[in-house]
Amino acid sequence: MGPLQIIIFIVWALSTIALVALVLMHSGKGTGVSDMIASSLYNASAATGIMEKNLDKLTVIVTAVFCVCVVLCMFFFPQGIVGI
Repeated sequence: MGPLQIIIFIVWALSTIALVALVLMHSGKGTGVSDMIASSLYNASAATGIMEKNLDKLTVIVTAVFCVCVVLCMFFFPQGIVGI
């Protein structure tokens, strides 16, 4: 396995963890993990819209990075990791 493939795996793993954390940070319907985490962050009603928009943008960017890593892994490992 080459250094470029290792870098892709590291970015893929980090984007996976970040994506899970960002999705959990989105405000939900008032119950669950998202409300416990985000309730202290979103107390000010004026800043809620700005924070939600920034969180949405960051989530979209991390999702794009994750998708690019998946596509690159499809090209670098067409047989899978076990086949190499």
